[in-house]
Amino acid sequence: MPDSTTERIRMQKDRNANNVSTRPVIGGVAARLLVVVLVLFTVLAVNSAYLGATTLFEYASGESRQDSFYLGMFLVHLVLGLLLIVPFLMFGGLHMRRALHRSNRNAVRAGLALFASGIVVLASGVVLTRFGFFEIDDPALRGPAYWIHVVVPFVSVWLFVLHRLAGRRIRWSLGIVGAALAAGFAALTLAWQVFDVAPSEAPARPAFKTTLVRTPGGGHLAAQAFMTDDFCADCHADIAAGWRQSSHRLSSFNNPFYSFSVQETRKVSMQTTGTVAKAQFCAGCHDVVPLLSGAFDDPDYDIVNDPTAHAGLTCTSCHAITQVNSVLGNADYTIDTPVSYPFERSASPLLRAVARQLIRARPEHHKRGFLKPMHSTPAFCGGCHKAHLPQAVNDYKWLRAQNHYDSFMQSGVSGHRVDSFYYPTQAVVACAKCHMPLQASDDPAARDFDDSGTRKVHSHQFPAANTGLAHAVDLPADAIAAHAKMLEGAARIDIFGVREAGEVDGELHAPIDSAGYTLQPGRRYLVEAVVRNRRVGHHLTQGTSDSNELWVDIDVRAGDRVIGRSGAVGSDGVVDPWAFFVNSYVLTRAGERMDRRNGQDAFVALYNHQIPPGAAAVVHYLIEVPDDVQGPITIDAALRYRKFDTTYLKYVQGEGFAGNDLPIVTLDADRVVLGASGGGSGDGGGTATADRNRPALWERWNDYGIGLLLSGEAQRSTLRQAEQAFRAVEALGRGDGPLNLARVYLKEGRIADAVAALQRAAVEYPAFRPWTRAWLTAQVDRENGHLEQASETLRALLDTRFDEARLRGYDFGYDFRARNLLGRTLYERARQARGAAHAAQRTALLQQARVEFEKVLAQEPEDLNAHFNLALVCADLGDDDQAAAQRALVDRYRPDDHAVESAVAQHRRHNPAADHAAEAVAIYDLQRPGAIGLAAPAVPSVGTHNVTATLATGDGRGS
Repeated sequence: MPDSTTERIRMQKDRNANNVSTRPVIGGVAARLLVVVLVLFTVLAVNSAYLGATTLFEYASGESRQDSFYLGMFLVHLVLGLLLIVPFLMFGGLHMRRALHRSNRNAVRAGLALFASGIVVLASGVVLTRFGFFEIDDPALRGPAYWIHVVVPFVSVWLFVLHRLAGRRIRWSLGIVGAALAAGFAALTLAWQVFDVAPSEAPARPAFKTTLVRTPGGGHLAAQAFMTDDFCADCHADIAAGWRQSSHRLSSFNNPFYSFSVQETRKVSMQTTGTVAKAQFCAGCHDVVPLLSGAFDDPDYDIVNDPTAHAGLTCTSCHAITQVNSVLGNADYTIDTPVSYPFERSASPLLRAVARQLIRARPEHHKRGFLKPMHSTPAFCGGCHKAHLPQAVNDYKWLRAQNHYDSFMQSGVSGHRVDSFYYPTQAVVACAKCHMPLQASDDPAARDFDDSGTRKVHSHQFPAANTGLAHAVDLPADAIAAHAKMLEGAARIDIFGVREAGEVDGELHAPIDSAGYTLQPGRRYLVEAVVRNRRVGHHLTQGTSDSNELWVDIDVRAGDRVIGRSGAVGSDGVVDPWAFFVNSYVLTRAGERMDRRNGQDAFVALYNHQIPPGAAAVVHYLIEVPDDVQGPITIDAALRYRKFDTTYLKYVQGEGFAGNDLPIVTLDADRVVLGASGGGSGDGGGTATADRNRPALWERWNDYGIGLLLSGEAQRSTLRQAEQAFRAVEALGRGDGPLNLARVYLKEGRIADAVAALQRAAVEYPAFRPWTRAWLTAQVDRENGHLEQASETLRALLDTRFDEARLRGYDFGYDFRARNLLGRTLYERARQARGAAHAAQRTALLQQARVEFEKVLAQEPEDLNAHFNLALVCADLGDDDQAAAQRALVDRYRPDDHAVESAVAQHRRHNPAADHAAEAVAIYDLQRPGAIGLAAPAVPSVGTHNVTATLATGDGRGS
């Protein structure tokens, strides 16, 4: 017995020597910490059950339930998780110190694994929280961290059960009760959220008379909710930096040009209506914050001191838009008070910091509220980049204004136009492709969008072409350079050839840089210059095309002697009004030029020289080589751009005007040096050019033909010359040749020749743009009376039944010209189905035609052609009410030809330069008496090489 007692004492000493305690593994401080940990864990488990159930519901239903209650629960989750870190680690350390060397090794191993899994859960939560001093935004890291944070807690529960099974008996009832409480709370709260949803309020148009903006309740919205740019910039610094240099930021009264024009509109509106309602037309896109708050409607609105007057298009002006209501433009969108997180709008910096932390930790609600799928669509941009003047603004009738949207959608660039002259390798589906280029950034919103391995954001500087505004408000040089870079390569100028006798039908020598042609003193020539829209996905220029200055600057010299000039810039910055301008020249009802952006007075375009995407214009320049010319003749041509013309700048600057100093950008330049037979150096007739990367020969001929085709559409004056150009393209082995010849023949009514050209295209180039060939074939079939065949071809087109087109992302279903033609063809077939025996067929064809025209109006609700034909179809179907409604819309959209002719005739009588430019085929005299720069002393030449997107100085000639 004593021996036994002695043995036990010895064993106890051995245990003490090995620091294996006989005390309880949990006691004292550890016990109190365990209570804290268990309480926090229990509440956190209930909270997590709700959050997890909500996430599962959202995944299954596709509906977001992250409302203010959810965000509050997530904030609780965040706080509880952070509070749990210290007591959990302290308890784990104390417990491990006591239990690590216990003999129950299974319990020890399970406990260690449990402690490690708990650390993993807490660490992954910290990674996901995004602290200002420790922030991980890379999705490649955040994705795994999220799933670790979701899955490992279940592992921890399993390890806890294993840990307890190896030790004392588990009281399962407590766990079951806790789990039931968590599940019940999650189910009840989620059900309350799902079924207790306030009925959605239909968007209503508030007291806005001339803009289509809507708010959900039809009332005004608080200005402060839309002026949170600094709050946004805390997380999105790179995006905000770009936005601060954007025209969107400077869209309102902080833009001196817009401010001048909208103040005039407000003044006119007050004089005619007693309110500023007409100016709401502008405010829907330019002054969103004061418009929504109601401040804009105050006749005494303080445009200098009111902060809303200088807000511009804020972050939430775009990102709080909830839907685009139509493709009418004129700001036809619905906007609501932006989604917010708890404490986001608090006056307390501490609470705002909490809100900011909550957004960073749980950005999904923020992203869903501020970045919707519609934000990446052309229709979203079209809400403001498409416009019409309603009768309430011009006191006249509906008139089309700018329209980037349809210009882009009906182009080859977007992949929707069936007969574009050129197509991209892959369709450009969004405006952002060009105007929101990617830039490297560590912004929380940055992603590897282009598979380059670098995280990027879309630039919110929205680079385009407006170098004038950045200059006027003294933005840094890089802000101007960003727009100038956008212009680089956007268009091309090519001195293509010369025609003898100074006539459009004179003998052509082209391409002149390789024709080896010598000019003869005393003779007249036409210099043929081609301007091609290469990289702009809408008309060049669109937008404020009435005040934009895009013109061709031509300088012809014999040595240092100027013998021909057009497009020079005068001492006060004015461009020679007899130059060729790529613009629209808009008149008022009084027959005066709309020269100060006074949109309410717009009436008709005297001419429209804008160039469609992938198209070209040919400019004809007349010159007579002086008898005494010695040596070579150098012809320099440059395509120049300036945001606003001098006339408008004089209005804006008033008495402070000292000259137009807005930047001039040279998009492209060309030079040709021709021999002259008058003797001297260079005599001998050779042709030399500047060292520039010229396009392929077939493309130069094709561009020349395109310009002649488009200019000859009105009076067929240059169609034969276009035929000559396209024959050269075909001879060079290109499928463009016969297709474009078919276009010419269709314009001239030479149907047999069109058929022959299309047959050559099908045989020799079967894989070359079969969709364009189908479009032209359908027109030929219509001309030949094969309506059924034409309608089937058009259906195939609209369904894009072309493998190559589909691979490139093209979708011709948006070409409403083709759909209009299908509808018209079906209508004509119905008219041929006469008599009772064909009544059913007639009705079926009329119904089919109606469907097509209604599809057109879904794509373009203001299409005159569709309304006109739909009125005919409805009348034949006996739907008199709809026919009458469509006829009323025809009257709404139809031009007032008589009034237009009067205004045009009056202006042409009083403005010789504009009268000349309005001719279907205008010839620009390079030796016009009084031309700016013609009689001036010799000045340096345009340059000896191609200049692209170069900021010019001095007389605007470039460097």
